[in-house]
Amino acid sequence: MQPIDPQTLKDLLRQAWTAQLNSVALWHEEDAPADLPERPGDGLVELVLRQHLKNFLLWHVEDRARRKDVDDSVITGCKREIDGLNQQRNDLMEQVDAWLVRAVATFAAQKDLPEQSRRFNTETLGAALDRLSILSLKIFHMREQTGRVDVAAEHLESCLDKLQLLEAQHRDLSRSVLELIDDYAQGVKSPRVYFQCKMYNDPALNPELYAAKPVG
Repeated sequence: MQPIDPQTLKDLLRQAWTAQLNSVALWHEEDAPADLPERPGDGLVELVLRQHLKNFLLWHVEDRARRKDVDDSVITGCKREIDGLNQQRNDLMEQVDAWLVRAVATFAAQKDLPEQSRRFNTETLGAALDRLSILSLKIFHMREQTGRVDVAAEHLESCLDKLQLLEAQHRDLSRSVLELIDDYAQGVKSPRVYFQCKMYNDPALNPELYAAKPVG
């Protein structure tokens, strides 16, 4: 990776969460793609959008899984789809973190410190971008609720209050992400990839899969 300075990385992060917000609206106007394949020259924004798409698809499958007027086989299909999308979402979040760790390493003040002397954040940048992705979905759908004409005024007022809260949370988390870049540059903290090591989808790790017993 070519060296990158903190300000450039901040600009890329702003582009990333702006793309999250914009794509939610776009994918509701048009059919959302099933995937965003990797292309030569893709960078952070493209990688974040691939991860964001999994959250977008998850959101709508989760909604469908709550229906009470469909056959149980539909709900079972939703559950299997949720499992697959959630695994992809987490895999891509780790890829986002790996990209960011490499980028930060080009300017981080703590990169030469021994492991035991370095300080780490409780949440990675990739996890924060995942939360911003979900917030962008909540903001879009809550804003939809504020425009309904088939509900009482109390519903609209409640949703407007929640929309303002979600937008404030998005601003707060965005600012915290940028402040964390400053911490890396100043040597206050170091970046890290926290691998999920999820077990339930792995037939070698889930005892219900590798040691399955007949269901009574």
